[in-house]
Amino acid sequence: MSFGINLSPERRVFAGFCIHAIGMGSIFPRMADIKQQMGVGEQTLGFSLIGLPVGTLIALTFATPLIERMGFRRTLLSAIPLAALFYALAVHLLSPPLFFMALIPIGFLIGCIEIVLNTEADRVEHLVKRRIMNRAHSFWSFGFFGAGLAGAGMAQLGLSPQLDLALIAPMIAICVAVFLGKFEAAPSRVVEHDKARPKFSLPTIAILGLVAVTLSAMLMEGAGIDWSAIYMRNIYNSGPFIAGVAVATVALSQAITRFFADRYVEKHSPASVSRFFSGVLLVGTVIVFLALSPLLSLLGFALIGIGCSVMFPLAMSAVAQMTDRPSAINVASMVQTAFMAFLLGPPLLGTFGQHFGAQWIYGVGAPLAVLSWFTAGAFGEKNQS
Repeated sequence: MSFGINLSPERRVFAGFCIHAIGMGSIFPRMADIKQQMGVGEQTLGFSLIGLPVGTLIALTFATPLIERMGFRRTLLSAIPLAALFYALAVHLLSPPLFFMALIPIGFLIGCIEIVLNTEADRVEHLVKRRIMNRAHSFWSFGFFGAGLAGAGMAQLGLSPQLDLALIAPMIAICVAVFLGKFEAAPSRVVEHDKARPKFSLPTIAILGLVAVTLSAMLMEGAGIDWSAIYMRNIYNSGPFIAGVAVATVALSQAITRFFADRYVEKHSPASVSRFFSGVLLVGTVIVFLALSPLLSLLGFALIGIGCSVMFPLAMSAVAQMTDRPSAINVASMVQTAFMAFLLGPPLLGTFGQHFGAQWIYGVGAPLAVLSWFTAGAFGEKNQS
């Protein structure tokens, strides 16, 4: 039996991205407090955070057959509330190894949600005959912005991360029931024949090319989410609210750009779009690396959010339209391979931050942005349809 309010297919996709981001993003504004409670440095925290992408990679490698058996509806309605609940439990485990282990099942659920939402966004895009992928991801960013701002407020009020996330979990369950209760998957845009499917979502050469372009965006989006609050604390001795605002700044600038990006993407080739946003990302990482003032660093974080905004959704559209394999498998393969940046990112960036200073977490993004600019041709010079 279905429940909740009636929404159009595209608005239901937008709601799914937004609710998922609120649940997923609730922990990151509190990362500085969690680090302090653990009594560890950036490097140790970075290795603990690997649990999240490890779980996601497991899901993106193995979960596609499970999702197809369960169906998009049951997967989405169960995975989003469970992820929020497991977050609320994980923050009670202040031993780095235990925290690492607790993040693995959360990462697995996030991987399942990513497959469903990105595949569904492409199907609805085909159904309504207009681009919605960037706008769908903008609602993810709006949700993350809301989570960042709420977390900053909770921190400023002195609420512990444990109480903060305990309050978030039931709110997420209610939002899922209200806004996604009547979710039904859109029809596939490609006729998928009954044939043997690979058990592993291994990347093709074309997908690896897209990963090379999006690597800088993936790594710096993770840096903006994971480390911006700690950066503001370490570099400027900022209070908990300003530290949380840094996370929200990345998400808000990303959200606004994604919301209006589809028309821009329709008018220009994917390669030229990628080159433009790679340039913006380069400027943002340099500003944050120079660490001239708190206000300029927030401007740099805003530019990082803008620079990261379009490239990954653009890659998702390109991958979902490939016809060599079922779309869910290609989407899983792309996200799975790109998430290697999230797997390697936390310990790599944490090591740089601990040994050279928090600004070096973003300094490593500059050469990667240059790499994205030079490999943008992997998107092709023609608009995707």
